[in-house]
Amino acid sequence: MAEIICDGVSAPLPGRCAFYVVKKKRYCKMIVGNGKTFCGEHANADHDSERRRIPCPLDPKHTVFEDSLAKHMKKCNSKDKPKPIYYIKDINAGPIEEEENFQNEVSIADRTKEELDGLIAKMRTAFQGLNAKLHSDILSHPALHEALNDPKNGNFAFKHLRQQASILGHMEALKLLGPDNCYIEFGAGKGKLSHWIHVALQKAENVHFLLVERSSTRFKVDGKHKNTDSTFDRLQVDIQHLDLRRVPFVREKGPPVIAVGKHLCGAATDLALRCLFETNIKNQDEQPPPKRIKLSQGTEDNTSSPPLSREAGEQGELVVSGLSIALCCHHRCDWRHYVGKDFFRERGLGPQEFFAFQRMSSWATCGMSRVARTPKNSQGNANATDEQEEVEHEDSCETIPENFNSTVSAEEREHIGRLCKTLIDHGRLHYLQQKGFKPSLRYYTSRDVSLENVLLTAVPILKS
Repeated sequence: MAEIICDGVSAPLPGRCAFYVVKKKRYCKMIVGNGKTFCGEHANADHDSERRRIPCPLDPKHTVFEDSLAKHMKKCNSKDKPKPIYYIKDINAGPIEEEENFQNEVSIADRTKEELDGLIAKMRTAFQGLNAKLHSDILSHPALHEALNDPKNGNFAFKHLRQQASILGHMEALKLLGPDNCYIEFGAGKGKLSHWIHVALQKAENVHFLLVERSSTRFKVDGKHKNTDSTFDRLQVDIQHLDLRRVPFVREKGPPVIAVGKHLCGAATDLALRCLFETNIKNQDEQPPPKRIKLSQGTEDNTSSPPLSREAGEQGELVVSGLSIALCCHHRCDWRHYVGKDFFRERGLGPQEFFAFQRMSSWATCGMSRVARTPKNSQGNANATDEQEEVEHEDSCETIPENFNSTVSAEEREHIGRLCKTLIDHGRLHYLQQKGFKPSLRYYTSRDVSLENVLLTAVPILKS
């Protein structure tokens, strides 16, 4: 008889739970108590056990002994935690009344060819007077040269580094890399973009980083910078509920802020723009922060950052010195959050057209994702965020009516999808222009590196 190997796959590891986890195709690795066969989480599998486990009411992903439920509810990690001072529910969401109550959206799959042709005609009409063609401007930055030439980095890591290098190159060209700034990375994840900005500014003084991420993140790189001159603070909050003016550092110091983001998904870009520029302070009980000291003009360091768009502290507003955000996932945009509503309305478009263009924008990436992916034999074990986004694009692709699919080529559908994305982005350009900024859209990397390769930048318009 062949000897059974206790490797956690063929048989449980010694002293570990004997429950076989079908999804993971192995036995549970939790340590069991003396004389027990199963861990607490899988105690129900032990038919001899007198105690029954039930799903936790706060989070059914884990279980709890039924007779210990009251005690568990007091200490469960899924229990609502006290909200931080900078949490203001829906402060950046946009007014509900502007949604115009269009609940009966028709999916792309349910539209006729004539309806789709009409929508595409409306979109092309909306582009009259606009530049639908974006220029390619792929840059780099010396801060990443060593990493880009390190053979230990595989293909996954390399494509992220190329994107980060180009983002920093554009920031350098716009004079957004300099001392005395607070860099806010929206959708920070592990914080790698902030990490490279920190590397680029190692000799700069008075640099602060705020990393905004709604989920708890493992393997954060900002932990490596605790003993540096720069300070890193994480804000675990959804951008939709973030009032930056209530963040203690921003409120006390009033620094110029520069917003950055790498693949800020869908509506998150609009929420971030509202977070930076909206002055509506509804649902706030306290007075605006005290006025900040007006920054000196005409100093020798003026070339390190662009001029401010307004006097520091005017009416308690943030002083925004610029932004550089890589866009993605337009199919996840939302009319309520969208900042380009005025732009759409000026061109005879409304929420119904926005919903259709938003869904059609997925055509720009879903047809190309399998072609553009990194080969399976690639090396490296870096964070594959872009890879995950491409899979999400495939899953989100709108079903195309057969009578439309048979008459329009895949290349033409991809072109239409990119036009939809560009039109949505032009609404963001219009919004930033209204806020006194000079915005720009450009391809900052090639499509073989990332299918989502458009960078939104903006700096304050110079006042004469």
